[in-house]
Amino acid sequence: MSDYIVYVQLRMICAVYSKYGPEQTMAEKFDVLSDELATWIRAQHIFFVATAATDGHINLSPKGQDSLKVLSPKELLWLNLTGSGNETAAHLRDANRLTLMWCAFDRTPRILRIYGQAETVHPRDKGWEACVAHIPPPLGARQYFKVQIDLVQTSCGYAVPFMDFKEDRRALTLWSEKHGQSGIEDYWQNENLFSLDGHPTGINS
Repeated sequence: MSDYIVYVQLRMICAVYSKYGPEQTMAEKFDVLSDELATWIRAQHIFFVATAATDGHINLSPKGQDSLKVLSPKELLWLNLTGSGNETAAHLRDANRLTLMWCAFDRTPRILRIYGQAETVHPRDKGWEACVAHIPPPLGARQYFKVQIDLVQTSCGYAVPFMDFKEDRRALTLWSEKHGQSGIEDYWQNENLFSLDGHPTGINS
């Protein structure tokens, strides 16, 4: 297929989507997060985090609820709740790099990726209270991750389907209430000390 035919097809796709909002280019790169993108992030109900140690499995996790805040054009903060695994913390100790991704499931199509490094903040750390001031932690809060942005990239998202948001699940909240803080900390010791590949997560040190 010639480049011209591909170009014409992309222009036709843009025309179809124009009624939902401004035309999107296939990909754009930025050094910082703009006000418009920060506002768009706040409107999304889910994002994804990818990390990997220098060896072993790559992890990709969905994150929901009101757990992320844009602190500046170069910094994000997200609150990590208790889960069955603790891969992100383990991977960042070994290889400090991560990718965050958002998708538009309504209106104008868009994919946003943020690349960078992150500082892990546990309840025992001096920086915990400063993080609490930005995102108050519910029962079961495990860590904060302070993300320093290296690169921001947007892309079209033309293949992402339309989906309607219904509501956040309460399953994790109910689980946390059932176990209580001491039970949650016992769970961390039993299930969250190491990654799938045996890398320490740092949750108890």
